Amino acid sequence: MFAKSMERLGTETAFEVLAKAKALEKQGREIVHLEIGEPDFDTPNNIKEAAIKALKAGYTHYVPAAGILELREAIAEYLSKSRGIDVSPEEVVVTPGAKPIIFFSILACVEPGDEVLYQNPGFPIYESMINFVGAKPVPMQLKEENDFRIDNQDVVDKINKRTKMIILNSPENPTGGVLKKDNLEAIADCVKRDDVLVLSDEVYCEIIYDDKHESIASIPGMKEKTILLDGFSKTYAMTGWRLGYGAMRKDLAQKITQLMINANSCTCAFVQMAGVEALRGPQNESKKMVEEFRKRREVIVSGLNKIKGITCKKPRGAFYVFPNVKSFKMESQKVADYILQKAGVAVLSGTAFGEYGEGYLRLSFANSVENIEKAMKKISEALKEL
Repeated sequence: MFAKSMERLGTETAFEVLAKAKALEKQGREIVHLEIGEPDFDTPNNIKEAAIKALKAGYTHYVPAAGILELREAIAEYLSKSRGIDVSPEEVVVTPGAKPIIFFSILACVEPGDEVLYQNPGFPIYESMINFVGAKPVPMQLKEENDFRIDNQDVVDKINKRTKMIILNSPENPTGGVLKKDNLEAIADCVKRDDVLVLSDEVYCEIIYDDKHESIASIPGMKEKTILLDGFSKTYAMTGWRLGYGAMRKDLAQKITQLMINANSCTCAFVQMAGVEALRGPQNESKKMVEEFRKRREVIVSGLNKIKGITCKKPRGAFYVFPNVKSFKMESQKVADYILQKAGVAVLSGTAFGEYGEGYLRLSFANSVENIEKAMKKISEALKEL
């Protein structure tokens, strides 16, 4: 009945755990939600007002598949300034959320049998999409002892004549790791010599604590070889608005636009106008949100490291921690299930992000300090019984 390719399609475990947690809440259980990667802040008012204004002004019809020019201009301005590269509106494609850029880039550039390198543990949709098109996923293992950054030599060794694309994510989901310039330069040196593209997922670029965000597109000679992915969900607490984009050379932008026409026609018009306000309007609410995440990071890292059997590195970006739970001598999924059932705290197994996530959990600190402290207490009490 179904196409064979559907058997290769993965999922996001966070939504499955959310469903389990909601079912427990219906039974009367109190659940602390640390599973979903979504800012718990509201979208800033100026952005919402811009959407309402656009609705009233008639932005309720089809618009160009690549995106409204005004938004593409705003994106080009933002990227030119923040990444230090010259980006034109013709190199930008706007999509309903950032995920289509992942899917469309792989569809447009990767053939069955090609190899694609990606970070593991990493966002599960990368591996899912690579498998879906019949390509071979090649994991770049992120190790705790290396601050969850890629090993430069490991990447160099894995690039061969079958390599078609390298997917990077920094700051990274689920570890909070941040790639440094030496990581990017090592990859750039290889990519410049071969016919390899880089898909650089930078959706957490504004949620960074101890470092300056580095983009591989900023390295001389790499802009033409990079598809830069970004969006509005994380920086502006706009997850439900579904607004993302990619920046790439013009011939690639034309192909991605062609896929947009076939899949979506266009991205919601009034939402795009809200995006213009997000980029060009006041940034104070976003900056406040990041500072609040910084405070929560201290609370959750400190809390986890006080729990017997858990060690946790401080993430350098995003709003996730990736604590080590290997001391419990249990599969990560069983530890996560136990914490949900016994402690009433929803967390994710590290294996939801790939095989190298075994021995770890992912917790989101996109929740209040009060709830984080409550969760730490509940987890500590529950794990004493293991």
